[in-house]
Amino acid sequence: MPKAVLQDSVYQEREDSIIIKGKQKKQLKCDTDSVAGCVSQRACVYCGARVVLNPVTDAIHLVHGPIGCASYTWDIRGSLSSGSELYRNSFSTDLKEQDVIFGGEKKLAQAIDELVAKYPSKVVFVYATCIVGVIGDDLEAACKAAAERHQIEVIPVQSSGFAGNKSAGYRAACDALLRLIQRDKSTVVPQRNTLNYLGDFNLAGELWIIKDYLKQIGVTVNVAFTGDSNYQALKNAPNASLNIIQCAGSMIYLAERMKDLYKIPYQNISFLGLEDTAESLRKVASHFANPEMMTKVEELVQRERVRVEPELEWYRQRLQGKKAAIYVGGGFKAISLIKQFREIGIDVVMIGTQTGRKEEYDTINDLVDDGTVILDDANPSELEKFMVKKGAHLLVGGVKERPLAYKLGVAFIDHNHDRKHPLSGFVGAVNLAKEVYTTLCSPVWQYV
Repeated sequence: MPKAVLQDSVYQEREDSIIIKGKQKKQLKCDTDSVAGCVSQRACVYCGARVVLNPVTDAIHLVHGPIGCASYTWDIRGSLSSGSELYRNSFSTDLKEQDVIFGGEKKLAQAIDELVAKYPSKVVFVYATCIVGVIGDDLEAACKAAAERHQIEVIPVQSSGFAGNKSAGYRAACDALLRLIQRDKSTVVPQRNTLNYLGDFNLAGELWIIKDYLKQIGVTVNVAFTGDSNYQALKNAPNASLNIIQCAGSMIYLAERMKDLYKIPYQNISFLGLEDTAESLRKVASHFANPEMMTKVEELVQRERVRVEPELEWYRQRLQGKKAAIYVGGGFKAISLIKQFREIGIDVVMIGTQTGRKEEYDTINDLVDDGTVILDDANPSELEKFMVKKGAHLLVGGVKERPLAYKLGVAFIDHNHDRKHPLSGFVGAVNLAKEVYTTLCSPVWQYV
């Protein structure tokens, strides 16, 4: 199998985005704007905003731009709902050449009027795309006028795709959510043993798994941002007494703002893998300083470990010596995957993210072994080069990385937001081990 050829010019331009543990003492330059062409895998600002807001189940999500933007992000997350299914629709103003010349504000107003008449909803999110940023439609004015006409909330999401990177889209989504939940501080009444769960999008019902764990220890989830959330639940968000953040990349800004505005403290947690799930439950109980809650956590952890350990040991014996390459969206996910693979006997030889933060890369560097390649915002050439060089047997990534793995004859598992099976909690740890085993040990690799 021929090794990938990486052009020197590309490598030199991106040398501050690649380090090898134990060989270089330099910092990755995280969160830079994406560069067009072959040197970036990051999604655009609009995509970042859309994936955060899309799971608000009873909202109208209107994409102000060409039809392709709405098509690209239609039902983009595997987020499940216990109520409304309105969020599964992808509405668009379908801007064309004439709208570019004469402006699209009238078309936007007409689209909002038609949607509100057909789908009763208390909130409309209107997403700006690249073309809106170019032609200069006044999204704020159009949304304000529509809100006054219909007496509902019409919130502009300033997410012109070219104006930064995916992380900028996360921030645009958080700004929109802050406008939705804004409250007079005097009306906020913190509720005891209640938290908001930030950065979980209820992929394959993962939110419901964690809500059950928290319920067992005496903690109520007020609202999730934004998995299985709705207008009224989000409005009550300021009443929580704690925020916990799963995906810090998408939600740390919102947590900081809610701390400033409503005095709600926050914790970074992760419910991916046995180790992180147990520690996160302990952190929550420790915050509430309730001895009975702490006891319930230890009972829950012990009970679940006894249930899943025999099955994990079976997989562990069969996966010893395998090597994994990881390329995922957020740093928290990468960190948890290192620990999860260690739990089942797999060595991580390459790891990277699209939107990891500096402190997350510092943690990754502490966790991995010497010689591990660490990447930020890698492109396919870089992924191919280091997967071949390090002898990876498995690539963990998203839909864009699947063809690369199969081209190289390497096993692949999807850890992105469009998957249909839960990977959170103790049950998720078993699901991941099962998926890794069935993929890595498939008979098909005998013929590659």
